[in-house]
Amino acid sequence: MLTIFGKPERTNRFCDGLSRRDFVRIGGLGLGGLSLPGLLQAEAAQGKRSSHKAVIMIFMTGGPPHQDMYDLKTEAPVEIRGPFRPIATNVPGIEICEHLPRMAAMMDKLTPIRSMVGSDGGHSQYQCTTGWSPRKAPAGRWPSLAAAASKLKGPIHPSTPAGINLWYKWSEQPNPGSGFLGAAHTPFEPIGNDKQNMVLKDITLDRLHDRSALVRSFDRLKNELDVGSSMAGIDAFRDQALGILTSAQLAGAMDLSQENPKYAARYGKGDASQRLASVPQHFLLARRLVEAGARVVMLNHAIWDWHGQNFKNAEQQLPIFDNALSALVEDLHERGLSDDVTVVAWGEFGRTPQINKNAGRDHWPQVSCALLAGGGMRHGQVIGSTDRLGGRADDRPVTFQEVFATLYHNLDIDVNQATVPDLQGRPQYLVEPGVQPIRELVT
Repeated sequence: MLTIFGKPERTNRFCDGLSRRDFVRIGGLGLGGLSLPGLLQAEAAQGKRSSHKAVIMIFMTGGPPHQDMYDLKTEAPVEIRGPFRPIATNVPGIEICEHLPRMAAMMDKLTPIRSMVGSDGGHSQYQCTTGWSPRKAPAGRWPSLAAAASKLKGPIHPSTPAGINLWYKWSEQPNPGSGFLGAAHTPFEPIGNDKQNMVLKDITLDRLHDRSALVRSFDRLKNELDVGSSMAGIDAFRDQALGILTSAQLAGAMDLSQENPKYAARYGKGDASQRLASVPQHFLLARRLVEAGARVVMLNHAIWDWHGQNFKNAEQQLPIFDNALSALVEDLHERGLSDDVTVVAWGEFGRTPQINKNAGRDHWPQVSCALLAGGGMRHGQVIGSTDRLGGRADDRPVTFQEVFATLYHNLDIDVNQATVPDLQGRPQYLVEPGVQPIRELVT
């Protein structure tokens, strides 16, 4: 259902008097007697689904085991290497885990990075979603990639926010937000923790047909709130809500029943009722949201924090990830989006070379991995290597900021020129001075 905030709630409000996540909500309405499928068909016929530069970020919560995925150490001692065997890929000389066969068959469209370094070491999405260590955070904290893209590029369509989080909150860590950029650039969250907010509330369908009445309802709400610095953000939410209400763009993207069942089946299915469960449908949803106009879609996928039973868990989780990731990349290529949409999948750190007494691997910030696809980059290669035990970067260490410089480059944002204003209005660069896109991938 689609919700727009009517009468102010008296509970669960922020200090500005407004529950931000109750402001913009969307659902299966028919506007003016035309169903959502009909609206989408009409919009497609008018050529409104043009491609644009975008990023899909998959955060593998808890830290995936790099040496059991893309960097197997078959010559290491048994307490290091584990039971998994490598398999050949369609790129000669590159091997990955036997439980990733679909990725192996499309390695020419992928780039594993085996030498990610510089992890802060904590269980946090912050570094993967902002590019910065939380220890270097300025007042208000760094904005996420989605928020920065919203600030610098703005929305493609008024009905679709530039940044969207398909994010389930884990532990007490906050979801990726806007940092010092403020409420106007907070990524929209249509599912996950705010899933219950996707309902129509306090506004009838008749009122939806009257834009002026809708504006007046927002103005009344505005007058009931204390006027302060947050009002600019509230105005942005109002504008976004009105745009959503007058288009089926976002609502249709969220409706997976409109997807061709043949293509949807390739992704597989998961149980969204479980905390941070494996939900392959979110990979498909991310692709649909990009097609609807989102510039950055971020999702978190499963829990990879396997201090015990690492290999038993991997045998279950790796095939799910393999299906979903490969289906996403296949779709991007088949739909002519592979040059414009970049995919990155990674976690906050790697896992210990040494297998512990519980058949698990513990936290290991010294080195980790990432996987990149799309973005018009030069794929079919591996970047970096680790030592014999998989414990240190041996060749071509890659930093989180280099990955972010690459993502910004693929969004047509020049990290050497672009800045965003902090809380004091001072311009801040997106990455540290001298950091450039990964040279092996982009020219």
